[in-house]
Amino acid sequence: MTQTWFEMHQETLEGALAASESRGCWSAYPEIPSGRIYGENARDDGMAQWKSRLGQRFEIDQPEPLEWIATEQSPYGIETGVQYPRLDVDALLAASTKASTGWRSASIDTRTGICLEILHRLNKRSFELAFSVMHTTGQGFMLAFQAGGPHAQDRGLEAVAYAYREMRRCPETATWTKRVSKTDTVTLEKRWRILPRGVAVTVGCSTFPTWNGYPGLFASLVTGNTVIVKPHPGAVLPLAITVEIARDVIAEAGFDPNTVLLACDSLDSPVAQDLVLRPEVGIVDFTGGNAFGDWIEANATQAQVYTEKAGVNSIILDGTENLRDTTGNIAFSLCLYSGQMCTTPQNIYIPKSGIDTPEGRIDFDDAAAAIVKAIDWFVSDAARAAEVCGAIQSDSTASRIDEIRSGSDVVLRESTSIENERFPEARTATPMIVQVDASSTDVYKRECFGPIVYIVQTEDTDASIRLASTTAREMGGLTAAVWSREQSVVDAAVDALTEAGVAVSCNLAGQIWVNQSAAFSDFHVSGANPAGNATLCDVAYVAGRFRMVASRTPMPAPVEAAD
Repeated sequence: MTQTWFEMHQETLEGALAASESRGCWSAYPEIPSGRIYGENARDDGMAQWKSRLGQRFEIDQPEPLEWIATEQSPYGIETGVQYPRLDVDALLAASTKASTGWRSASIDTRTGICLEILHRLNKRSFELAFSVMHTTGQGFMLAFQAGGPHAQDRGLEAVAYAYREMRRCPETATWTKRVSKTDTVTLEKRWRILPRGVAVTVGCSTFPTWNGYPGLFASLVTGNTVIVKPHPGAVLPLAITVEIARDVIAEAGFDPNTVLLACDSLDSPVAQDLVLRPEVGIVDFTGGNAFGDWIEANATQAQVYTEKAGVNSIILDGTENLRDTTGNIAFSLCLYSGQMCTTPQNIYIPKSGIDTPEGRIDFDDAAAAIVKAIDWFVSDAARAAEVCGAIQSDSTASRIDEIRSGSDVVLRESTSIENERFPEARTATPMIVQVDASSTDVYKRECFGPIVYIVQTEDTDASIRLASTTAREMGGLTAAVWSREQSVVDAAVDALTEAGVAVSCNLAGQIWVNQSAAFSDFHVSGANPAGNATLCDVAYVAGRFRMVASRTPMPAPVEAAD
């Protein structure tokens, strides 16, 4: 069966390997939620599958739970009430360790085929996953479908491809011969096997549970590690469905389904801290806030730790060939998922002398006003705003907006709610824009997660570049964007920001935004500043999850034929 799966999906694997080499645009899983692609009834079936979960226990054949807990609240204001099993940490680790015996002994092709089949089945369930992501994270449906489904699956496939290539760099066997004298040689048969690090723990986030969770999950699984998936209490269902599908495939292949386990907890009674410190745990993948991410890096010293944390993302606005196109591009980036993406810009640096355009120089106030106007236009259509902005995932993000407003002197744009006809109780917010002076570093040199934007008045563009790059070095940063009519300015910004470990987008226009990160082409997070120590996905992300261990056996010298 597993060999059939490897052969069945080999073309997909080869496509992923080729794409990771060329870095061009390629995807294995269609991102358009079309019935012509996924089946005429796929959307309705996916919605029905999701609805069937509501108010029910998420039954999964794991060790006996201590209790059943319901921890999610839909940001769209509907009752979900899914109950999940909370297991004892000792029971989780015992089951995972026991399952590792068979899993680590499986061949590379076997594990790869199983992972490819899991991804294939996840893709077939993309609509169910989309509704699950939507009603746990607050993403609009289109973003939930794409980022929670096909794009996440591409990221998982990317990790499988990278790991497969690294595991295959060393042959399984080799004959080694060395001449030790004029007449004698020594010949050894050498065999190499992959030694996984142990139990891997994937600690999920509340905003992009699958997109951020799949790379670590599949990188660990394909390299022979068993995996415990610990979702964020506010976004359990997408990863619970993922674990359910993975366990089904693994069991069908004849392995212990506890190779992948679901570990649920609550905000009042968390388990991640205890789990990641256990000696059985050899790998930790974490996505989330800096405080806990820093703690894991400092304390889970027995494990290989991969983190994506938070950063302060910047826009440097020096000039533009088309002010309307530029501010429209910026407005969409700021509105998308109400700023709850790790790649969303927070600080927009504009020189006090204004910006350069073909119509002449536009002063600072007018440049800032153009950004406000672009956002106002974008959210003026309630249906468009509801779909793109989505809903606010947590109460803490909503409260942060009020805190920033009350402590700000110059609010250029108030955050307002969005009327959502389908979900009248949705918790919504449009971007709030605050003007600050460059000297107010205590205000804008920290991450303010959510729809909060600072327009920073700087001395000149050189100062803007300097502030953006130093902020990334000190606080972390994932993305930056620069708009200028001068190539020398673009070059200076790219040099400074890439040196600070930030991915830079230059003079974007049209249907491409700084928030986007494409599998097989973009490296998400550099690992070169405090925003995280790992990259999705590079060789270092997969190679540390296993070791090569050799055995050597002497071989008899070949007998020469008689004359």
